[in-house]
Amino acid sequence: MSEGDPRDDGRCELTVGATAGLVGVSVRTLHHYDAIGLVVPSGRTPAGYRVYHDADVERLHQVLMYRELGFPLERIATLLDDPTADALEHLAVQRDLLNERIARLHRTVAAVEAMMNAKKTGMYLSAAEQAEIFGDDWLGEQYAEEAEQRWGDTDAWAQSRERSASFTTQDWQQVKAETDEFEARLADAMTRGVRPGSTEGNALAEEHRAQIARFYDCDHAMQVCLADMYVADPRFTAHYDDIASGLAGYLRAVIRANAGAE
Repeated sequence: MSEGDPRDDGRCELTVGATAGLVGVSVRTLHHYDAIGLVVPSGRTPAGYRVYHDADVERLHQVLMYRELGFPLERIATLLDDPTADALEHLAVQRDLLNERIARLHRTVAAVEAMMNAKKTGMYLSAAEQAEIFGDDWLGEQYAEEAEQRWGDTDAWAQSRERSASFTTQDWQQVKAETDEFEARLADAMTRGVRPGSTEGNALAEEHRAQIARFYDCDHAMQVCLADMYVADPRFTAHYDDIASGLAGYLRAVIRANAGAE
């Protein structure tokens, strides 16, 4: 019988190597799980090789899911060997834990995006502001230090601190939503071939400048400096180009054309 072929009773038998390839773990991991009694292959070939049946693979997937959620192997064994629980209960528990993890990841993504928006505008976020927006476990001091080194002696720095002092979480969420919406329309304009210096292009540049002005006064000369930074700093370039390839350069061209710099 070839590896992975069903027997007459409908069960599949997979060798250690085939099982490892199927679920994406190493053979060494399967040997370890076998040795500690966590996932033990329940069949053998006529030649004496151990093989995994469908139920064994199902248990292995449950183990891997609990491992993904951070459970130690001893705790996983206790959960899976609990005679009062069945497979459906385990799946329900794993679903609930995964939903909690997904929710936390969404909050983390929102925090990162908010920090990116703050960095794009060149504004300062104090430690207290970071804690309010991102939670007490957010480690953003390095970003604040970089911003202070870069803009700490400018009027824009002082204005951004003053204007953002009263911002609430809802304010930041609105900033993020408006920024995302603008960047989507900017990418659409680039895709449609809207030319820098055109009426629509200049309107986009002015909208960008108005978004910056929420934090500090931004004339055309300062906006051009920001636009040049979007291309010169690979972090800014990556942010825009992740939305649409070439978007950082396009935004720079739109801003410079509106300001008469080109």
